[in-house]
Amino acid sequence: MTSLQHTLAKSASISGSSLHTGEEVTLTLHPAPPGHGRKFKRSDLPDEPIIDARIEHVKTVERSTTIAEGSVKVHTIEHVLSALAGMGVDNVLIEMDANEPPIGDGSARPFVELIKKAGVIEQAAQRPVYEVTETIHLETKSGSLMTIVPDETFRVSCTQVGPDGRFTQYYSTEITPAIYEKEIAAARTFVFYEDVKSLIDKGLIKGGSLENAVVVKGDSVLGKEPMRFKEEFARHKILDIVGDLALFGRAFKGHVIAIKPGHGANTDLARALSKQFAKTMALVPPAVTPKGGDVLDVNDVMRLLPHRYPFLMVDRVINFEGENKCTGVKSVTINEPYFQGHFPNHPVMPGVLQLEAMAQVGSILSLRLPGQAGRIGYFMSADAVKFRKPVMPGDTLFIEVEVTQRKKSIAKCRGRCVVNGEVVSQAELMFGFIDP
Repeated sequence: MTSLQHTLAKSASISGSSLHTGEEVTLTLHPAPPGHGRKFKRSDLPDEPIIDARIEHVKTVERSTTIAEGSVKVHTIEHVLSALAGMGVDNVLIEMDANEPPIGDGSARPFVELIKKAGVIEQAAQRPVYEVTETIHLETKSGSLMTIVPDETFRVSCTQVGPDGRFTQYYSTEITPAIYEKEIAAARTFVFYEDVKSLIDKGLIKGGSLENAVVVKGDSVLGKEPMRFKEEFARHKILDIVGDLALFGRAFKGHVIAIKPGHGANTDLARALSKQFAKTMALVPPAVTPKGGDVLDVNDVMRLLPHRYPFLMVDRVINFEGENKCTGVKSVTINEPYFQGHFPNHPVMPGVLQLEAMAQVGSILSLRLPGQAGRIGYFMSADAVKFRKPVMPGDTLFIEVEVTQRKKSIAKCRGRCVVNGEVVSQAELMFGFIDP
């Protein structure tokens, strides 16, 4: 099921101190094209690196959620992602001049106000909405219970349980932009007094104060203002869940039921959701994928690529996300000519041909652009190549590619091949285009 994607009408900025590092930071939300997704840009670092806010980039979940790619990190992303997801903003570039967003008042309300200041607009592209197909259930060693069941809406029900059962709260709500803004965004982060010293000893909450967090001491609540909601702690946990599940990378329908949630449990649930989605995609027979729109059959593919048997490694393209992402499909059969020698009695698809498949899908992305039709793409380099599992006859190869940099004659992309929901190979590729 689909609806239209959304981005911001203009850029907007907010400044303040961060919670854990205590640094001053300016965060700016920028509009982004369809299919861009939600990405963070570190403008304080050389080359201004960009990290996609996806579950595969999550590195640590110590009292907050941190994503990283290489040595580049962005900490405490959950509140800004929660506001963007809750308000229905699909495509945005989040620029920061430090490694952690401003904490504001400890809620997502400052980011909601920033989004409203920028304005939310529709884009001329469909928003794919994944409908949870089977119940997902997780139990963690810390006592968290996380479940998603199929539902016609996106709903979250949360039971928050403090130490010794203190401040046990329950809240349940559907998540829509209007409900999120009114019922969830203003709920503040909280901490139990007995945990404060250990957090300080770990070098965290350097920017924490009673102005940006609620502190619970015994059975009392310390803060600059009274509780904003009777169930403020449970509502803030829902705020965090919405932000952490935004790392799934697409809107979905399902009822999330959480007991004693935390960032570790939330991100584990996002991984499980991603795994279910990948398996669902792997079970879709390419032959029955509807034609037209964002689907290219093999004849459409051959109009874009010069490759032909036995070196055409894309049977069809089943999905485009804007101009920078798409998914191709290759049905691997025993009739492939390379299986005669690779290897006799143990047929395995050569890894170099999986790289070629990624490059061909990446070429399709670029060759669809105005002025590029009829050109030929040549491999220039392949970096960070990893082959994780063998590909056998009978496998269906889903080839997922994202273009990370594009100039007139050169493109860089990040690709991976997936079989039955598991990554079998991945690489960073660069190729050039010339006129034939």
